[in-house]
Amino acid sequence: MLNNESAAPPPIETDDVDLQTGEAVKRTEGCLPIEQYGVLGEGRSIALTGSDGSIDWWCVPNMDSPPLFDRLLDPENGGCFVIEPVGEFTVNRRYRPSSNVLDTIFTTASGRARLTESLNSGTAGRLPWDELARRIEGLEGEVEFNLLMRPGRRGDTVNPYRSTIGPHTVFHVGRVLGLLLHDDGIVCEWSDTEIRGRFSVTKGDRRVAAIIAGQDEPLVVPSIEQIDERIDISDREWRRWTDGVSYDGADRDRFLRSALALKLLLYSPSGAIAAAGTTSLPEGIGGEKNYDYRYAWVRDAGYTIKAYLAADAEAEAKAAFTWLLNQLRSEGARVCYALDGGPVPDESHMNVAGYRGSQPVRIGNRAGAQRQHGVYGDIFETASCFVAAGNIIDSASAETLSHLADQCADAWRLPDAGIWELPEEQHFTMSKISCWQALQRAVELADQGQLPTTCRDRWARERQRIFDWIEENCWSEERQAFVMYPGSDMLDASLALAVRFGFDGRERLEKTMAAINAELGRGALHYRYSGMDKVEGCFLACSFWMVEALAALGHRGDARRRMLALNAHIDRGVGVLSEMIDPDTGAYLGNLPQGLSHLAHIMALSVLDGEGSES
Repeated sequence: MLNNESAAPPPIETDDVDLQTGEAVKRTEGCLPIEQYGVLGEGRSIALTGSDGSIDWWCVPNMDSPPLFDRLLDPENGGCFVIEPVGEFTVNRRYRPSSNVLDTIFTTASGRARLTESLNSGTAGRLPWDELARRIEGLEGEVEFNLLMRPGRRGDTVNPYRSTIGPHTVFHVGRVLGLLLHDDGIVCEWSDTEIRGRFSVTKGDRRVAAIIAGQDEPLVVPSIEQIDERIDISDREWRRWTDGVSYDGADRDRFLRSALALKLLLYSPSGAIAAAGTTSLPEGIGGEKNYDYRYAWVRDAGYTIKAYLAADAEAEAKAAFTWLLNQLRSEGARVCYALDGGPVPDESHMNVAGYRGSQPVRIGNRAGAQRQHGVYGDIFETASCFVAAGNIIDSASAETLSHLADQCADAWRLPDAGIWELPEEQHFTMSKISCWQALQRAVELADQGQLPTTCRDRWARERQRIFDWIEENCWSEERQAFVMYPGSDMLDASLALAVRFGFDGRERLEKTMAAINAELGRGALHYRYSGMDKVEGCFLACSFWMVEALAALGHRGDARRRMLALNAHIDRGVGVLSEMIDPDTGAYLGNLPQGLSHLAHIMALSVLDGEGSES
């Protein structure tokens, strides 16, 4: 048992908690609502912890490894790590201020207790092992808890078992070796398939349980006291990082929450940025649009680097940009890469039920083999933002970028899969704008001395040809908007990004934004493109892009009103955003945390905080 007088931070007040205040927790078909998950991370792995005290997703040792806990996608048989009050209870929860350490207050008929959770780091950064720590403190009366630690079977491809090594009982899951450590106040019973325990806390009591895990590596066995102390060290290190975030706008707390979520997606061993921390959370319940986003998309990496620069997180921006340039140099321009570099694995399926029966459950992603012209614009916009922040491109990277500009100038007339990675290639308007954007930025960088000027004039001429082609083929007089691709009457919400990129004159962009709002908008939310209201939720990044576009076009009052309306949607949980939202129920859809949602949120707040007139 821990010494209850050992060093601990002052208790966090809970009377002002306004997220999930006093909510009873209910699972549907064995699943929690997606918005009822918090996310823990330390720069290598990500865990999803539910409001009922169940950690339902954790891949070890890396965020793209096979899951150790997979109840999220296998509600009946999946792995989980549960610390849950006995009987009925309600929940208040929030992240500690400026931190990714999460506090949950459980209230039962007999008392209150606080659960504090962290994927621990140390004073020198990420630990060389995975350390998932959970502290339980009694606040009032007495609260009794059940504990369950059940490793997943990965769709019956592995069978967990236990063994004794020295004085320790350990568990094995494939090549993963792990320990459940706890203080003497928690008594557990082990079997091959699970560990069960029961304990209670009264006011002033403190218990700690933690999992230490690794793959194909020796395990350090820290003391419970060290693990407990590292929860507070991790909290302190998160707060130290956010102290360096420069944004001082009125919505700083929400800005920091999105910055902290993006920080969780930065895979520190390489500098790659994962698009999301999970796989196969559905874009529509029961549908087939369930994808694996635990890889690094050039688009998301580029936008995230810009968001990091907006937050003054220059070290993270530099690490991510360097990684991206190295991949471009060694692998060529791909849509996405594995977190440790190289191509994304071919798609396969896990034999599990899926979130609320949504099939298939995918591992890997086919997008890596697609042709997407958007990668050119994303790469050059990233380079431009990096330079605009006062940085310098080295000669090797300048050569790589120069070759990519030549490729773009050659390839822009070809159809592609577009920003939405559709199976049928088209001459998507947004893809052409991305090619224009790439060559525009390449010319600007050459004029600044950051790129060789040998092909500068050729890039400029091709840029103008792209512009003329778009104006002639992609504008619809009937729709009074740029359409999704020539010959269609469909609208595409991603065209809001054309405002950020500085494409076209104001008049046509204004009309396009109005048409998108009228057809794709549902209040402050937006569907991705025409027809998506029948198969999926509203795409959260599109709604933030619209806020940003309206603010940049001078309609700052309207943009602020829209952001306030969006706050009602994103405040449903603890500040971690998914990919989509059901506009009718407010329920979250898609993978979590979704980097594109958070970075679009950051960019919208940054533009809103800039100078400009109200309208």
